[in-house]
Amino acid sequence: MGIDDEVDFHIPFLDSNYVSSSSSPSLAFKRTENEWTALAHIITAVIGSGVLSLAWSMAQLGWIAGPLSMFLFACVSLTAALLLCDCYKSPDPETGPDRNGCYRDAVQKILGKRNAWFCGIIVRINFIKPAIVYTITSAISIQAIQKSNCYHDQGHEATCGHESTRYMVIFGLIQVVVSQIPDFQNMKWLSVVAAVMSFTYSIIGSALGLAKVIENGEIKGSIRGLPSSTATEKVWLVAQALGDIAFAFPFSLIFLEVQDTLKAPPPEKITMKKVSIMTSCITTFFYLCCGGFGYAAFGNSTPGNLLTGFGFYEPYWLVDFANACVVLHLVGGYQIFSQPLFADIERWFARKFPESKFVHNNHTLKHLPMLPLRLNFMRLFFRTAYVALITGIAVLFPYFNQVIGVSGSITFWPIVVYFPVEMYLTQKKTGKWKSEAIALRVYSVVCLVVILYAFVGSIRGVIVARLV
Repeated sequence: MGIDDEVDFHIPFLDSNYVSSSSSPSLAFKRTENEWTALAHIITAVIGSGVLSLAWSMAQLGWIAGPLSMFLFACVSLTAALLLCDCYKSPDPETGPDRNGCYRDAVQKILGKRNAWFCGIIVRINFIKPAIVYTITSAISIQAIQKSNCYHDQGHEATCGHESTRYMVIFGLIQVVVSQIPDFQNMKWLSVVAAVMSFTYSIIGSALGLAKVIENGEIKGSIRGLPSSTATEKVWLVAQALGDIAFAFPFSLIFLEVQDTLKAPPPEKITMKKVSIMTSCITTFFYLCCGGFGYAAFGNSTPGNLLTGFGFYEPYWLVDFANACVVLHLVGGYQIFSQPLFADIERWFARKFPESKFVHNNHTLKHLPMLPLRLNFMRLFFRTAYVALITGIAVLFPYFNQVIGVSGSITFWPIVVYFPVEMYLTQKKTGKWKSEAIALRVYSVVCLVVILYAFVGSIRGVIVARLV
């Protein structure tokens, strides 16, 4: 197959809707997105595999603490989004003139290099962890499809075990191909498909739970949640449940990336505030439905994963379809979190090697004129290596609930609470002893204590699962 070398060259227009591409400082793209595409990007990122663990989390927390915890985490995520709206432009949040097209850029410009260095580490971890979780979850969902068909054919007591490693590898191979999408701007179609899939399996999970409640003729569960053999074990399970809920809600990390795609007028800040409120309402509703109906259906027997724990055997075809939707959603969700990381690292390569054809040249596939993909060798090798590394880590730690708990708590506080609060206060030039500053910093400390508790409990869960 022949290829033609081609070097990207764009002239940015003198238009507020043109901005520098996050993948290369020399490139420009037009900001054409609106509130609906922004909503699709964020829904794809938020309603993910974490929704499948919420029934289990409700079972650990009970009928009062469970819904209350979800509501509080939703409020924290919404607060972060509203604070970040004012961080898109600096030094003035209204007039700019600088635009912060990614989270780390905002931290560097507003809080300085020292904070940016720490933020860079946290941001990279935060981009990597969903990829690991999504690889694990996709394999579990593919397994569940095979098990569902096996149980339907051979009965619910049949031994229907399947190795998950091969499915992680298959998912990784799919991601090698999908990762060649050049940047965030070119994956709108994938976000829309993934968002539709996330709505679909969330609705199916909720409907199956509601149907099970009607079939049982009672609402199972208790105010205190699942009983445990010891008080200590209960404390650790509650911590892990909080970590699972923390994983399900945040979208702060991609917030500025999405805001940077919006056209103006209206001001990007106004659009994103509207999108943030819509996202929080939609996700909280779906999460309460999935978690609540799942717990009401199974009570103390609530599975760790609502669609793969086989509380539901029939209709088997609907369970299969829901799990297929999970896999399709995770293909897009993986990219939502990986593309900003790709852009950041590839931008570094572009600065480091300004004359390198390996880094800068794209190649058009001669014999495939209908294929819009342009091949870049640096992108191909780097992104393939990244996907291989993520797949290897997932194979080593294939524990759904425990890994989700760790992933949710490990970077929640700095990304969702600390940096948004500090950037907002700095942008607004709020005095240290002003009531607003005191209230926000007390809120930050309280969130830190809760997340540390969740993190320790989730780490313990992974260690126990690995040893057992």
